Amino acid sequence: MPHVREGKLRALAVTSATRNAAMPDVPTIAESGYPGFEFTGWYGLTAPAKTPPAIVARLHAETVKVLAQAEVRAKFADLGNEALSSSPEEFAAFIKSEVPRWAKVIKDAGIRPD
Repeated sequence: MPHVREGKLRALAVTSATRNAAMPDVPTIAESGYPGFEFTGWYGLTAPAKTPPAIVARLHAETVKVLAQAEVRAKFADLGNEALSSSPEEFAAFIKSEVPRWAKVIKDAGIRPD
């Protein structure tokens, strides 16, 4: 985002399913002629298997508090990102849904580890 704002780069499209609030005039790749295209990068916190539920709940609660802070949300927005939070169960389901999606991409592209 900083490079786009400074005119060093020109944004042609965003890879998310919807337009980015920081660049509302930049179309999505789907709008640019590639329907069904969607990719968003994401970050998340995980804990080791069998972490006690009370610890997971505390980590989640504290993370939600941090992501609600105006300065944190502003920093994310400055980078063209959005600070979102979900429950630990929702995040686990999201990760689980991503595995087959990317396994197919890897297989279809013939990607192999070196």
